Formats: sequence, C-alpha cells, structure tokens
Amino acid sequence: MALNDNFIYSPPQEDLVIVYEDDDLVVIEKPAGLLSVPGRLPEHQDSAYLRVLAQYPHAKITHRLDMATSGILMFAKHRDAEVAVSKMFQARTVDKHYIALVQGQLDAEGSVEVPLITDWENRPRQIVHFELGKPAKTLYQALSYDTETDITRVLLTPITGRSHQLRLHMQYIGHPITGDKLYHPEPTRSPLKRMALHASFLAFQQPLSGKAVAIHGSVPF
Repeated sequence: MALNDNFIYSPPQEDLVIVYEDDDLVVIEKPAGLLSVPGRLPEHQDSAYLRVLAQYPHAKITHRLDMATSGILMFAKHRDAEVAVSKMFQARTVDKHYIALVQGQLDAEGSVEVPLITDWENRPRQIVHFELGKPAKTLYQALSYDTETDITRVLLTPITGRSHQLRLHMQYIGHPITGDKLYHPEPTRSPLKRMALHASFLAFQQPLSGKAVAIHGSVPF
C-alpha cells in the first residue's frame, strides 16, 4: 500500500478480537486504522497480520481490508488452508457483506458495474476506466436514511473484489462513503472520525472440513 508522504501511522492498540476459529482458520475483527499487512517502511510494520502471527506463527493472510476499513478479516493457520481458501475466493464462493454510511439519499437497491484500474500517478487511488479497467460489480441495498445528516446506511455486497471497489463505486453513483479521504469531496463532513465502511459478514463452506460457516461481526457505527 502506498501511503502519503505526510501520513503518520498511529494504529489503534486494542487487543486482537477473534470472532471465529477452527483447526485451519482464524478470523478477527480488524479495527479501522490498522493495516492488514505490513507496509514497506519500518514505522508501518504494525499490522493485523503481524499481530495474528504473534499468536499463530504459521498464519497466512487470505484477503485484505483497506487500512481505513474495519471488520472481518480471515487468516489461514497453515499452508494447506491458505491454498484451499485462495481457491475458494477465486471461485467466488464466499459471501461478503459490508455496512457503510454514504452521503445523500440512496435508491432502495441496485447495482454498480463499472470497470476499475489503478490511477498509477496518484496511487493508491483507483479510477473508473471503461477501456482498460478490470470488470467490477457491487450490489447495494439502502437500509435507512437520516434527513438531518443526509446520510444513508447501506448494505454493500461486492460480486468482484477489486481494490477500493466499494469506495469508488459509491462515489461513482454520487454517494461517496462518509469519512473517505480519497473519494469523498468533503471527508470531514461526517458524524464519525473514520471512514464508515465495515466488513460485517462472511459466509462460506470451510474448504477442508466441509462445514458451513457464517460469521456476523458487530458494526461499530
């Protein structure tokens, strides 16, 4: 992850919260402000991955959340589990849901399907690019609307898993996620001191045991 030159990394120091564990997997709730994996610089080493490694020395990360995003993050406890989970994600047999607060009154439900690509001159930003972008699709369902703040609580379901997909798709349809410093034109216009995006649900068939697993996280906003 590329970080701005003037960025000072000060991740939260609360204890690791484990929401699911079996012989092969461990799932945590990553707090907002913590990197999923270490950054390049020494001062950016603290991360969910290194914190999990302290308890599970052979752990492997299976997917990532943006630093500003909180919620469910899964790790494999060993190599065989890592390979099995990787195949599961590639086959798109994992159900993922996010809760977000977006600016404006959103339609009841719908989908956003526009291709995305890295904005190489302005990393880590992504951009919509209809010629060169990779296909990306997000489903959304409005849950409630607050007239005083002009904010909609929304359930987001990514069908693909592109970098910054949910953030950019919401911005593309005119409803950026509140507190998003990259894609909201007024990121400080928010009831929270963070970006309001949380990975709230993960469901899959455990690829080694065959067990059906459904994990519900607590939404902090």
